[in-house]
Amino acid sequence: MSAFLAAVLIPQAARAALEFRDIKITAVDVFPLKGSSIFVLVRTNEGITGYGECSPMNVRVITSMLKDSLVPIVIGKNPLDIGRLWDEMFHRTYKLGVMGAQPEAISGIDIALWDILGKVSGLPIWQLLGGKRKDTVRMYSSIGEGARAEVKEQVARAVTSVQQGYTALKMRMDWSSRSVDVNPKKDWDIVSSVRREVGDKIDLQYDANNGFSVSTAIRVGRRFQDELNVIHYEEPIAQNNYSGYAEVCAALDMAVAAGEHEYTRWQFRDLIEIAKVDILQPDLVKCAGLSEALHIATLAQTHNKFLVPHQTQPTIGHTVNLHYIASVDNSSRAQEYNYGPEKAEQLWRLFKQNYAPKNGYCAVPDGPGLGLEMDEAAMRAMVL
Repeated sequence: MSAFLAAVLIPQAARAALEFRDIKITAVDVFPLKGSSIFVLVRTNEGITGYGECSPMNVRVITSMLKDSLVPIVIGKNPLDIGRLWDEMFHRTYKLGVMGAQPEAISGIDIALWDILGKVSGLPIWQLLGGKRKDTVRMYSSIGEGARAEVKEQVARAVTSVQQGYTALKMRMDWSSRSVDVNPKKDWDIVSSVRREVGDKIDLQYDANNGFSVSTAIRVGRRFQDELNVIHYEEPIAQNNYSGYAEVCAALDMAVAAGEHEYTRWQFRDLIEIAKVDILQPDLVKCAGLSEALHIATLAQTHNKFLVPHQTQPTIGHTVNLHYIASVDNSSRAQEYNYGPEKAEQLWRLFKQNYAPKNGYCAVPDGPGLGLEMDEAAMRAMVL
């Protein structure tokens, strides 16, 4: 963190605790877990340990990126120098690729550094970011597997989510940019059936997962907005077709969302200026961590875009996302929760706290740092 940010964001009492702190990173332990999670524990000479998490797109590759490329950069350094360490990790490994393994691995260490800063200062991360703007965060239930499931299965899952207290749903088809316009009728059948079953009071969202051509995205999208009152149209076309997104956005009235395939502020700049989407979706365990997500939030605020981060990890990733969303003023829309209950419950048992949604809302943590206390022995028992 820069001296300027520290002076602006961190209260006086906390700054006194941080001044001249000779704290060093002594180890970074990487734990690939059963069930596709990667936890990163950054340890210090003062016995303070920070928790971080990486996107588990490829557990072996991300683990190697951390151990072979990033850990040597941060060992022996002061973990409170978050901005400087981010710059060193990012720029010294830039040629290894800035879309995928590199920013995903940086995320784990960066989140852990923010956790350490909070623990050293005795403040929750949201306080370090200038204070929270909400005490609870409204969540939406993100329901996937639409391409493979039967329509009645998706409707049943939607009804169950409403019964659990969710007031917003997102139906995900889980197509891909390699499966374009496979069966638009099924997309319509799922979303229209869900709308009939849950009624008009539930906010309904739809994610094509890059499965439409531009023309189909516009044709189907018009029906979604006009007949079903869909309010969030996510990644309707291929993630790299920015000019196509601009066409879709110009043709429709409902908000178009994208960003889970973007990793840095520069890519989000292009998503704003070229693709012209309405909702930005950085993923904090993919986009090089909280530090980069803060730059993206500033871009979103500057261009009057909503922030609705993509998020697939139920414990550390989800928790840092709550701090992030609570601290920014353009996050009024419902936020994503899309974890299978079995995986989520298994992982939450590793912590003393559980910030999973209750009746469709999540409380913003108040403990130092992330506000998580881990049972490390139990976590080690889950290592691959």
